[in-house]
Amino acid sequence: MSTQKTPAGGSATLKEQALREEICETGASLYQRGYTVGAAGNISARLDDGWLITPTDACLGRLAPAQIAKVDLNGQWLSGDQPSKTLALHRAVYDNNPLMQAVVHTHSTSLVALTLAGVWHDSAVLPPITPYQVMKVGRIPLIPYRRPGDPQVAEQVRLLAAAVRGVLLERLGPVVWHESVSQAAYALEELEETARLWLMVKDKPEPLSTEALDELYRVFGARW
Repeated sequence: MSTQKTPAGGSATLKEQALREEICETGASLYQRGYTVGAAGNISARLDDGWLITPTDACLGRLAPAQIAKVDLNGQWLSGDQPSKTLALHRAVYDNNPLMQAVVHTHSTSLVALTLAGVWHDSAVLPPITPYQVMKVGRIPLIPYRRPGDPQVAEQVRLLAAAVRGVLLERLGPVVWHESVSQAAYALEELEETARLWLMVKDKPEPLSTEALDELYRVFGARW
């Protein structure tokens, strides 16, 4: 049975309740389509007075809004089930990129497999091979393996939070941040599908040309 704290300061605001529901809906969607399995992965969202984050060892496919943990700006657990042990990693993004409103982490198969087979470069785990990968995700660096919850991972993410839209943790999977929970999930899905394409093609394609990339930057405001 999970331990649950009583909400501090009364009922949730409409914004907080909407975010709780979006986290649950996004988690269920990712789980149903195999982007995460078992009790793997976590999702968080920024609030004016703290953050929401999925509970530790919770299945993203079976969450209820009241289960989502709430922590204050100091990281103090206020309500819901016990927060994920990756809270420090999520906070490294929020504290160093004020535009970001959500973080999604999964152990999605193709991206974990990519780290086992060998990434393109440590600074960019995949080359820019499709336009939507460039437009929706951008360059994703690799963070070498450390155990789940290791504070050194959070420190590395802190240094990268404003420069990229996510990272790939070796043997653990992607961590992606964006301006909403849904957008973070969409970017993660695009990254996972690009990894799947890369792994399934025997003769690896060349990256998009400099001219093609420049056009994506100019027309769509993409960045790499």
